[in-house]
Amino acid sequence: MITLFAIIEFTRFESLSVTDGKKMLIEVSGLHKSFKGQMAVNNANFSIENPTIVGLLGSNGAGKSTTMRMMAGILKPDSGVVRIVGHDIINDRLSAQSHLGYLPEAASGFSNVTALEFLKFAASAQALERQDRKHAVEAVIDRLDLSSITGTTLGTLSKGWRQRVWLAQALIHDPSVLILDEPTDGLDPNQKLVLRKLLQEVAKTTAIIMSTHILEEAENLCEQVIVMNEGSIVANLPTQDLLDSEGRLATAVLDLTTSQVEH
Repeated sequence: MITLFAIIEFTRFESLSVTDGKKMLIEVSGLHKSFKGQMAVNNANFSIENPTIVGLLGSNGAGKSTTMRMMAGILKPDSGVVRIVGHDIINDRLSAQSHLGYLPEAASGFSNVTALEFLKFAASAQALERQDRKHAVEAVIDRLDLSSITGTTLGTLSKGWRQRVWLAQALIHDPSVLILDEPTDGLDPNQKLVLRKLLQEVAKTTAIIMSTHILEEAENLCEQVIVMNEGSIVANLPTQDLLDSEGRLATAVLDLTTSQVEH
């Protein structure tokens, strides 16, 4: 079960000034992680300078979720550096986390609290000023159309509604960076359309990196795609450069994830 321990720790620091100046929004350099001798992420390198949506693609076990968990400060890398708006996720973790929102894969936890209680807690834990919390909660409820389920406990919500509430906590403090692991998982077709429109709007001011198994989603949403295979990044290109003659990603992604690629 995934919890919000990283968010809970946000309560230990005061709100940061928004006068950081121009900085790279996401920097990942030389990232490695292994489990019991098995390499999960091997020398991942990429950066995102401006607001955009970047797709992280690859088959199950390619290293996508592990990479995103390290980027969010949930998992410590064996080596390498991640910076969020210039803040090192290891050495300055709380400052880095204050600039990001994170939606984990198959988010769960907090089963006995209502959606409203959960969002109030998230707003408080993100070190928002007291007078701003109520507005932040109301705004994100309206943004994700959650008013009908605010009094429902998370444990009794459907997977799709629960996914939307967890996305709301990622957005509640208007972060500069969003890390979304399968954000449309469990949503029905109409909910997916609404969420895609929302992400396109958010991406005007926010760097979004999202993993997805739905290639059509990456084709329609992402300006850039990063493809992982067996823990390594095998492509990091504008989406347009990987599309076939029919405007689809499937051919390139299949080739990249089923062949041995020199690194």
